[in-house]
Amino acid sequence: MQHKLALIGFGNVARALVRLLLRKQSLLEGQYGLTFTFTGIATGRHGFAVDPQGLDIQKALALVEGGSSLSSLSSASVQDSPGVIRASGADVMFENSPVNHSTGQPALDHIRLALTSGMHAITANKGTVVHGYRELTSLAEAHGRKFLFESTVLGGSPVFSVFRECMPAAELLSFRGVLNSTTNIILTRMERGETFDQAVRYCQSIGVAETDPSADVDGWDAAIKVAALVTVLMDVPLAPQSVERQGIRAITSQMVAEAMASGKRYKLVCSAQRQPDGVRAAVTPELVQPADPLYGMEDSTTGLAFRTDVLGDFSIIESERADMVAGPEPTAYGLLADFIHAVRHR
Repeated sequence: MQHKLALIGFGNVARALVRLLLRKQSLLEGQYGLTFTFTGIATGRHGFAVDPQGLDIQKALALVEGGSSLSSLSSASVQDSPGVIRASGADVMFENSPVNHSTGQPALDHIRLALTSGMHAITANKGTVVHGYRELTSLAEAHGRKFLFESTVLGGSPVFSVFRECMPAAELLSFRGVLNSTTNIILTRMERGETFDQAVRYCQSIGVAETDPSADVDGWDAAIKVAALVTVLMDVPLAPQSVERQGIRAITSQMVAEAMASGKRYKLVCSAQRQPDGVRAAVTPELVQPADPLYGMEDSTTGLAFRTDVLGDFSIIESERADMVAGPEPTAYGLLADFIHAVRHR
């Protein structure tokens, strides 16, 4: 079945998704009976393009990566992201605009519009989960569509779907882990002798850190991921501002060297635990020892250890592979997986 796709946001993750979809095109058609075309793209810097009959996606990639506008591809005049959603005639919208930690906007409005227009809404935007999970889930159900967000935490590794599909009636009591790959890469490279600034520049060069890395190094990305996990898996609405937060800017090369000399490592640790009066959640740099499960998480490796009321402790870890370079591809895969789940379970 042919599916029309709209892309709101066309940064590193969205472009990686496009390339992954193209690479998997034959498999998607042969194994799942899915074909697709791109009918709308909205960007913050390169304009907007809409064509319900299908855009030249290879040319769109070339234009954006060459710094040019997309407007020459458009069959209609559109001036903003809502206009792209309305005019695209899409069946599925991928919302990957920049995260607004404080309000979740404008991504929230984009997803509301997509769902009420009869589209599945899939996102890696964590703001939509922490600021609109219950509302958007109910809105999707009311319109017979899916609101899916696996890529918001741990990239393409299944976290939300494991609890949703494999662990019915399990109560999550606590979790602890490393959720921000950028800060983990920075700390690992500082252990190998780089300065903080050198390590940040490396992360920017491979596409895992933005030009302004504040969201990563100041702990906001990790805090909003913690808030998303608590909101969905613990069923306790939590704003990222309510997460105790401290980033890694204060960690110096000397501190890292002294930690290594004592057999310890710095990690930006994300945690949440149910307490009698609610949930305590935190993102803080910690010195971890070799016996700690987080100690061995190097470079872009991220993961979570969970404790529930019905099983022993278990973990989900996404480890770096020698034949893969850290980048946006795992997040893109999470979006692809959500796409398959949404249209197959329609």
